Amino acid sequence: MLKLLERNIAVIDRRLVLLAPPQAILPSSLARVTYDSERHRQLVREMQAVRGAIYLQGGFLTQQQLSAEGLHQTAEDERSWHLLMTDGEGHVSSCAWYMEHENGASVQDLRVRNCPLAHMDEWREKLYSAVQSELQRARQAGLRYAEVGGWAVSRARRCTSEGLMLALAAYGLCKVLGGALGITTANVTHASSSILRRLGGSYLSLNGTAMPAYFDPKYNTMIELLRFDSRQPSAKYGSLIEMLSNKLTTVPIVAASQPRMAMAPAFHGERARRSLVAA
Repeated sequence: MLKLLERNIAVIDRRLVLLAPPQAILPSSLARVTYDSERHRQLVREMQAVRGAIYLQGGFLTQQQLSAEGLHQTAEDERSWHLLMTDGEGHVSSCAWYMEHENGASVQDLRVRNCPLAHMDEWREKLYSAVQSELQRARQAGLRYAEVGGWAVSRARRCTSEGLMLALAAYGLCKVLGGALGITTANVTHASSSILRRLGGSYLSLNGTAMPAYFDPKYNTMIELLRFDSRQPSAKYGSLIEMLSNKLTTVPIVAASQPRMAMAPAFHGERARRSLVAA
C-alpha cells in the first residue's frame, strides 16, 4: 500500500486541484496559481454537485437538503481551501475542505458548535471545554486552528486509495501553510474515522475522557470528533506527508482573486505567522 501511495503522490499534480479561499496568503512555494474567478466558481459548483450526489446516494442527505440544481452548499464553502481529486477527463471525483481560523477564534466561531453534542446537557460544557483547550494549545504553539470536513469520495473511487490520498493531501496542505491544530467530524459509516485515526488523528477528549460518538440527524449517520496536530502525523505516514507537501509546489491552484503571497517558504509556528503577516 505504501508503495502504491508513493506512486500516486508522484503524479498527484495530474489529478489534484486546490481552490484557494478569499484573502488567502499563499507561501511562495505554491507556484502554480491561476487567478480566475469564473473557473473558481465553476469548480466550487461542480464540487457541490458531486458532494451532493455522493451524500444523496449514501443516504446521508435527502433531495430536500440540496439546492434546486442538486448542489450541497454550506457556509464553509466560501471560506475554505478545497482539495479536489479529478478523473481522467478533469471532472471532480472526490473532495474535502480545509478551513483555518484566526488566532483569536473561540468555540462560537467554529462549525463544531452546531454538532448534536453541543445541544446535549450532559456533554455541552465538556465539548466546549475540550475545544477551548485545543484553541489555547494552538495559540501557545503559535499555530492556527483548523476544521476539516466535506470529505466525499465517489462510489467509483471508493475501493481505491483516493480517500486516503485526500486525507494525506489535507495534512500536506496544512504543513505547507505553516501547521495547525484542528478538529474534524468523521463519518463512522464509511470508515472515514478509522482512516483518519490511522493517519494520526485521535479522539477529542477532556481530562482523559473522549467525546462520545453521536448520531447526526442532519447527515443521518454516526459521527466521531477527532483532533489532529499537523506536526505529529502517524510515523507510518510521516514520510508520505512530507513527500506530498513537497509535491504540492507543482499542484495547480485556482484563486477567485489574486491572493497575497508570502515572501518566503512557510515555516511552522509563530515564525510562519510573522512571515505571512509581513508579506
